[in-house]
Amino acid sequence: MTSPDAEMAVFGEAAPYLRKSEKERIEAQNKPFDAKTSVFVAHPKESFVKGTIQSRESGKVTVQTEAGETLTVKEDQIFAMNPPKYDKVEDMAMMTHLHEPAVLYNLKERYAAWMIYTYSGLFCVTVNPYKWLPVYNPEVVLAYRGKKRQEAPPHIFSISDNAYQFMLNDRENQSILITGESGAGKTVNTKRVIQYFATIAASGEKKKEEPGKMQGTLEDQIISANPLLEAFGNAKTVRNDNSSRFGKFIRIHFGATGKLASADIETYLLEKSRVTFQLKAERSYHIFYQITSNKKPELIGRKDQYIFLRKIAEQLAIDILGFTADEKTAIYKLTGAVMHYGNLKFKQKQREEQAEPDGTEVADKAAYLMGLNSADLLKALCYPRVKVGNEFVTKGQTVEQVHNAVGALAKAVYERMFLWMVVRINQQLDTKQPRQYFIGVLDIAGFEIFDFNSFEQLCINFTNEKLQQFFNHHMFVLEQEEYKKEGIEWTFIDFGMDLAACIELIEKPMGIFSILEEECMFPKATDTSFKNKLYDQHLGKSSNFQKPKPAKGKAEAHFSLIHYAGTVDYNITGWLEKNKDPLNETVIGLYQKSSVKTLALLFANYGLSQVCNT
Repeated sequence: MTSPDAEMAVFGEAAPYLRKSEKERIEAQNKPFDAKTSVFVAHPKESFVKGTIQSRESGKVTVQTEAGETLTVKEDQIFAMNPPKYDKVEDMAMMTHLHEPAVLYNLKERYAAWMIYTYSGLFCVTVNPYKWLPVYNPEVVLAYRGKKRQEAPPHIFSISDNAYQFMLNDRENQSILITGESGAGKTVNTKRVIQYFATIAASGEKKKEEPGKMQGTLEDQIISANPLLEAFGNAKTVRNDNSSRFGKFIRIHFGATGKLASADIETYLLEKSRVTFQLKAERSYHIFYQITSNKKPELIGRKDQYIFLRKIAEQLAIDILGFTADEKTAIYKLTGAVMHYGNLKFKQKQREEQAEPDGTEVADKAAYLMGLNSADLLKALCYPRVKVGNEFVTKGQTVEQVHNAVGALAKAVYERMFLWMVVRINQQLDTKQPRQYFIGVLDIAGFEIFDFNSFEQLCINFTNEKLQQFFNHHMFVLEQEEYKKEGIEWTFIDFGMDLAACIELIEKPMGIFSILEEECMFPKATDTSFKNKLYDQHLGKSSNFQKPKPAKGKAEAHFSLIHYAGTVDYNITGWLEKNKDPLNETVIGLYQKSSVKTLALLFANYGLSQVCNT
């Protein structure tokens, strides 16, 4: 009979990071343990700590903690400890006592041993190690191939392989939902899921070669989509050096035999405001720094050399994704132009409120990169033509209005370019091969609680709240069906309802979004009038809407929302402007006639089907 340690040998150097050795397991089981006195106790600083009951009297319990501290607490502040055989257990649903401190400690102790994956019933919980571990090596992929969940240690590869096997056996599409707070490691795990399918279901077939295009296999192209989207859609935040500032749903399609057939990507909620504004200690999108880092000195030179970007193009695997030479050039030209927009300067004309250019050098560079005439661009910004009735009239602009217009245009160009890149990637990943099934992987921007939270955080957190509601309802319904099969008596609980109050506060009629939309229709509405309407409608009437508690050194906030993941203080400054984000249509008209064909394409449908500016 093969020993458990020998069975783990197939995982190579990853084995110690996936399952503890037989020797450790035996040692854990032999630890002294008294089921009557060993407890977890609520602690004012540490959440919960391990301890031993010393005495019980009048509904109070005195506990000595492992650190030697003596605590006296109410009965409901102590929790029974699991026997040592459950030490670092791989599936927490197996525990005798399943409660918050038991879950917390099991995850903490597995994490201390660098075992970052743990099951909890149907869920796989991941704790971000913020370092490289050998748990994604090629031999690990092979070791999970075709194994049932209980036959191997917890891992994202096991979740992936089980989805793949269920798809083939049950002949049904599958979905993998990756959720968690900002910086939890969602995007990395999404990439690992894709890596797994690209390896085990590789077709190995190259698409038909097209002139002037370098093409990889479909699995190469699916993997190559990530670095390109990350360069333009990820940024450094206070929580995470590589934070996804957009959500994505990736469908990986398979043929009848389980070979890769094609793939497509849907994206949600790109945080376009990051193009023009970042909080202290945060950065804009990676691509801006890749261009200006000077690690690629050939990118920064005379303006006619500005877009010689072959090395970054290779780094982003943009060639493998089939972009033409003109498209690659356009992507970097437009990115450069958006960067120059931030340096455009305007001044007020003497004795007038009218704005005029404060120098033309920056505008010359931006216009050159966008295939526009510089003088036309500046004139359109300072004197846009607007329709009044059936006629067009020239409208003067203040310096503030011009700066607002420049920011809105920069965000619009960047957002439309990003969405167009996704369309082009999808065209490339569409092989026209027969599709039988797909596995969908959802990776959304994580829940955020920063020192300063604005409109972007509300949108992201609302999306998370809605997703968590669906996730809770769906997954717990599945759990409860398992209980029924096993004959366990169980009263049905709709866990999704726990989040309903906060969701309705945000999205229902006369909710936060509804009031914001209403205020955007009134020309004289201000941040203050918006805040007053929120307070009149919700303060004291909804328990999830509260007045923020001021504290020394705390950023200014205007209201607090109680979300499932915690209470968040929101600052509403500029929300009306962010929600409207009006575009200068005279400049859009110039874009539509640009000699850079991609820019003209991005705005070809403007006026026919407006893009929602959230």
